[in-house]
Amino acid sequence: MSKFDTAISMFEPKIENEKAKLATFVETAEEIKASINTLYVEVDDIKSKRSKNNIHLSELKSKLDDISKKNDSIQTEKELKALQLEEEIAKEQITFANEEINRLDGLAESKEVTLKDLQNNLSEEEESIKEIQLAVDNTIEDINKERNVVYQDRSELLEKFDNKILTFYEKIKRWAKDSAVVPVKKQACYGCYMKINDKTYAEVIKSEEIINCPHCGRILYKEDEPEVETQKA
Repeated sequence: MSKFDTAISMFEPKIENEKAKLATFVETAEEIKASINTLYVEVDDIKSKRSKNNIHLSELKSKLDDISKKNDSIQTEKELKALQLEEEIAKEQITFANEEINRLDGLAESKEVTLKDLQNNLSEEEESIKEIQLAVDNTIEDINKERNVVYQDRSELLEKFDNKILTFYEKIKRWAKDSAVVPVKKQACYGCYMKINDKTYAEVIKSEEIINCPHCGRILYKEDEPEVETQKA
């Protein structure tokens, strides 16, 4: 019964392990999606800044046209110098706006390339997820089939069990879990690893009744130990 219960308790970790394989790829895909969304926002921001610079550039060109028209109505040298200064400032601003537009275009191009790479990576990752999902589903199905066989064998054995013995076993299993029944090796309990006395050890060897470890209370049984060959002198 203990062996069946131990086997049953191992099925869930196996299933979780299979799910974890898939979760790793899903997590990677989600990280790529998050990066793609961030890039979309950054590209939109760049486009918005470029649009504002284009508007500003158009305004500056209009300003230069106005300055050019004012030249015909200049009457004093002071007015001429003021107009020249205004023209120089406008030209500097145009140069800066053009440089900024070129910078933004380069940045946008770079991010578009990165975005394309990420989209390709996401497509590959999603294909991998489909393949792994299928493999994981098949493996989990096999594990469940195996578990059902163990459950069936356990049920058949359960029908032959004495209720008092079963109740006794279940009480120990509540706290000892899968180590409710442990072997005795080298006269030691392999649940608490404490050495048992000769009397208890002899009773375990006889196997005529259920024997508990005097230290931890687990059910003991004698496991066959390999014989040590003695060398002839």
